[in-house]
Amino acid sequence: MIVVTSQAIEGHRIVEYRGIVRGLVVRSPTIVQGFLGGLKGIIGGNIGSYTDMCETTRQQAYEFMVEHATQVGANAVISMRYDASDVGVPRAGATEVLCYGTAVVIAEAST
Repeated sequence: MIVVTSQAIEGHRIVEYRGIVRGLVVRSPTIVQGFLGGLKGIIGGNIGSYTDMCETTRQQAYEFMVEHATQVGANAVISMRYDASDVGVPRAGATEVLCYGTAVVIAEAST
């Protein structure tokens, strides 16, 4: 599946729009990640465990979006974006990561 952040895919033409597709993941840090993140927050620096958690969460949201696009019969997604927000009580809650775009059917552009 081709996924792009632009509104067009070079070398292809959009033949059908299938609508908005999304992948949503809500995740909170584990106790260990929270503890290590708290320590790093005191002494400063990159919080590797949080970085790993965020990257995994984004990847899962992306995969869910691609799965949704497949379910609606698309073979590409244009205008893909990520969004994130806090869910619940700050510092004790979770983070929602949304990956979304427009599902389309594309064909190779005729020359």
